[in-house]
Amino acid sequence: MTRKLFSRKYTKRTRFTRQCIGEAIIALVYKKDFDSITISDIVKTAGVSRMTFYHYFKDKTEALGNYLQEVIDGYQEVCPKDITLVMLRRETSIRQALHYFDQYTSLFLTLEKAGLYSLMINAINDYMRIYVAPYYSGSIYELYFYAGALLNTFIEWEKGKKKEPVDEIVQILLSLTTD
Repeated sequence: MTRKLFSRKYTKRTRFTRQCIGEAIIALVYKKDFDSITISDIVKTAGVSRMTFYHYFKDKTEALGNYLQEVIDGYQEVCPKDITLVMLRRETSIRQALHYFDQYTSLFLTLEKAGLYSLMINAINDYMRIYVAPYYSGSIYELYFYAGALLNTFIEWEKGKKKEPVDEIVQILLSLTTD
């Protein structure tokens, strides 16, 4: 099932509530294992009712996935509307992606720590399928390759406490993705 990233029209209050729930889960993962986090833990931390939680989400994985989609939606706002893989492969685009997602390090590392890498790869694949593929004449698998390489490199770089400067990471990715 393909999620339409920008098709959701939330009010500011709805978006705020959903983000509070996502942020609550992130905060809780720092204290305990994702599998042991209960809905009661989440609603207490988020300051919402159980009924509110279930109004928006069926479970904590869906809530966390929604929070991640909001982050991906935000990235789309800083990118050209007709972005192509050629544009994504540019030095400035790679740097922009690394800087943008660096703002959400705790989210990505929390998802990775919780064993929810699939949420991240699904979100970035959706981005490629929805926003890049319509303007790209090559194979969708090239887009998936690029998305996976960028995501995995970013996560490992963050886990390593960004020992290498961003310019070095950009050059490594450029060398792998240019002809």
